[in-house]
Amino acid sequence: MAKANTVFTCQSCGAVHPKWSGRCDACGEWNTLVEETSSAAPGGLAAPKSSSRKAGKAEFTTLNAVEDAPTRHMIGVDELDRVFGGGIVPSSATLIGGDPGIGKSTLLLQVAARLARNGLSTVYVSGEEAAAQIQDRARRLKVAESPVELATETDLRKVMSALKSANPDFVVIDSIQTMWSDSLEAAPGSVAQVRACAQELTRWAKKSGAALILVGHVTKEGQIAGPRVVEHMVDTVFYFEGERGHQFRILRAVKNRFGPTDEIGIFEMHQFGLAPAREPSALFLSNEDETSGGTAVFAAMEGSRPVLAEVQALVAASAYGTPRRSIVGWDANRLAMVLAVLEARCGVSLAGRDVYLSVAGGYRMAEPAGDLAAAAALLTSLADRPPPEKSVFFGEVALSGAIRSVARMDQRLKEAQRLGFKNAFVPEGSTGSFEGLTVKPLSRLSDLVDLIGPDPEP
Repeated sequence: MAKANTVFTCQSCGAVHPKWSGRCDACGEWNTLVEETSSAAPGGLAAPKSSSRKAGKAEFTTLNAVEDAPTRHMIGVDELDRVFGGGIVPSSATLIGGDPGIGKSTLLLQVAARLARNGLSTVYVSGEEAAAQIQDRARRLKVAESPVELATETDLRKVMSALKSANPDFVVIDSIQTMWSDSLEAAPGSVAQVRACAQELTRWAKKSGAALILVGHVTKEGQIAGPRVVEHMVDTVFYFEGERGHQFRILRAVKNRFGPTDEIGIFEMHQFGLAPAREPSALFLSNEDETSGGTAVFAAMEGSRPVLAEVQALVAASAYGTPRRSIVGWDANRLAMVLAVLEARCGVSLAGRDVYLSVAGGYRMAEPAGDLAAAAALLTSLADRPPPEKSVFFGEVALSGAIRSVARMDQRLKEAQRLGFKNAFVPEGSTGSFEGLTVKPLSRLSDLVDLIGPDPEP
């Protein structure tokens, strides 16, 4: 039986419950309630001690007041500066999440070393590794001579005391889940500890002017572990993505108060760490000859950058009563919608066939503009013949079978032209002229079926 001074906090969403249950009523997750003391104030911090000192009043300003923007710390790596929006902003807090072993610590150690060589006072605090491990990694990355101050500590009180004494310009905390505060009785990594430590470190960064980067663990669904309130505390949230079997990594911005939220930085993993990709636009294209059906090149937009990716599909006879649908790198619901439109609006029957669809290179299609490329890959696989030579596809497919226009069509087409593509199947509405690239506007998905689809049955 729970004590009177305890509550049960969900480790997934942060909701507080007066008693334990197997399922959180707020988020629906099972076995996520953990007992914690209720002596803490709202937000997971210890209740402040009473003070007789008179509190000061808040200062107000007007909307038209002109203040100089803070000078950003340029990292000197184009891919990183692009994602940050032009460099790291002082007094900012950044949260970076990613799968274990994806390269977060490697990337941040390289960033800290580069900033230290640029003259910034830099501190790297690790709660997961010993100092010898980090020093060995630094030697492998050829950055051991950089003047980075290193500490291995998990006690927040000791970390804060060292930071206030050193007064650095740039700080890395790896990771926030390992930090713990003795003002709370909760275990390290719990919701209360993560929330309290993140708030304390963020408040210090705002007051001191230091740029702070927190590393966050991710759940099995790929989301940063802990309640979403931690993401609300910080100014910037990045996700470090990639497949272990591929050499490239993607740093994706999902929140940025000082820059765009749809930019990505693309890196390649080498023996000396992570380096910017040499040709990001063509990184996800394979070198295979288009001699068989089932492939289509999709012209995507990642922020201000066009990226070309290859969509692969295989349509095969089903060996069982229920056809199989297997998808990698795309939304299963959008695949189901495209299959339904092909059958209902275009007369292409796929109901009795297994469908496998994959985006090559580990890229994930998040745009609706990928509908047309997926449909093209499915149609060429069903017809067992390749698409027209050097073709690129993009466009959103509506439930009516119409192909809707997408944003920045001319920019996508310019990138396809630069990479040597000869044909482009796109929605109607492009106004540009592209030498060497034949643009074929489509109004309905049935037009694509007539051009590259299977021959009609007699």
